[in-house]
Amino acid sequence: MFSFFSSKKIFLKDLTAGFSDIHSHILFGIDDGAKTIEDSRYIMQSFVDLGFKNAITTPHTIAEVWDNTPEIITSKYQELTALLPELSNTLHLKVASEYFMDDSFVQRFQSEKLLTLKDNYVLVEMSFINPPFQLYDILFDLQVAGYKPVLAHPERYLFYHQNFDEYKKLKAAGCLFQVNLISVAGFYGENIARTADRLLGEGLIDFAGSDVHNSSHIHCFEKPLKIKNIEPLKQVVKNNAFFELT
Repeated sequence: MFSFFSSKKIFLKDLTAGFSDIHSHILFGIDDGAKTIEDSRYIMQSFVDLGFKNAITTPHTIAEVWDNTPEIITSKYQELTALLPELSNTLHLKVASEYFMDDSFVQRFQSEKLLTLKDNYVLVEMSFINPPFQLYDILFDLQVAGYKPVLAHPERYLFYHQNFDEYKKLKAAGCLFQVNLISVAGFYGENIARTADRLLGEGLIDFAGSDVHNSSHIHCFEKPLKIKNIEPLKQVVKNNAFFELT
């Protein structure tokens, strides 16, 4: 049972009016997010109903799993916007990618232009089992190539929970942090919500993302926040205005 509710319940949906989302999996049939055009429609309509102002959809790029190229992603985005033009325009939908950091990622960003959130800001993630052996070399090389890494859902990397200084080391290495909104609503469990809360309380989170893949994630917006650091979270949500598309 969560033990750190705020005295007055605030629901996740209370934070989303005017929100500019930078992490979601709306494009159908391209990764582990939306499977069909109807799934895409449901997520997009839900975002509109929740008051989202903009959304950047970020399908996974993972070698030999979701080996998406900018051409594949852009083509699917164009297909979606052609099928759902009104929703796409209302949501101001744009496209980037969520890149998995491994050896193939280095080859990728050194040989092709990445799909970024804005300018040179690129969304990255790592394995939930362990960080890549050459993590700091990857981050260094990525920045030498002209990109600014935005690390997706740092609160979900369990191997850092008992070694919190590693988060500060990542920040010192140039990583910006993006918390998942569904984490602070308890979707992944108490430990991850608690870690998200601590990251927020220590001022380590820069941006927020929904990371919505499906209807179960959408339902989280009806749940109360399970963190104490509400004001830092509100500020982080406001920070996303940096990525506004209109």
